Amino acid sequence: MRGEPSCPKCGGRVRAPGLFADSWQCDVHGTVHPLQPVIPPSVEALGVVVHRAKVPVWMPWPLPVGWLFSGVAYAGDDRSGGRATAVACSGPGPLGGLGELLLVAEELGVGLGARYAGVDGPDPGHCISVEKPPQTKVLAAGRPTPLWHVPGAPDDRAVFAGEARGLWLWAIVWPEQTGLLMYDELVLTDLRDAGAEVELLPCGALSPRLLS
Repeated sequence: MRGEPSCPKCGGRVRAPGLFADSWQCDVHGTVHPLQPVIPPSVEALGVVVHRAKVPVWMPWPLPVGWLFSGVAYAGDDRSGGRATAVACSGPGPLGGLGELLLVAEELGVGLGARYAGVDGPDPGHCISVEKPPQTKVLAAGRPTPLWHVPGAPDDRAVFAGEARGLWLWAIVWPEQTGLLMYDELVLTDLRDAGAEVELLPCGALSPRLLS
């Protein structure tokens, strides 16, 4: 399942640093932090991303009842470290059926969250009305964190965004009605701060959302 790094904004091919550029390049988006190939979910794969991440690796912890860890991805390279992370979880939706949740943490301008959300990027700032009350809140690393609904996403998903630890936090939920999950005051843990209990993480099948 190993592949080539790709552009975090469009999924297109990228060129590695070389004689003419000291950074990864996308023909459409110029300099980017490359999205590394996604691998099947495991505690070991998660550990690799956590070790390399320069941004939070958010996960609901504890997971909602019946939910499983279903994949992780990051954008960055060995030199820069992970400048964006995406953690996927799946389980029974509040109204039945299968629900999926993707949590993205990223630095300004990376564009991975917008790509998964299906909205214009690279950042959600122009999409959300921070002067208005947030639609929901989560507890991220012990801090109440407001999230605003992001308009303009495809009808099959609900998208929320805000800031946590000074970085963008995206929460993307499929199908749209599973967005009710975001109103249950989810508790998010930055797995860089987690202990040995992560080794007990229940793993499911790889989420196709990470490959889109």
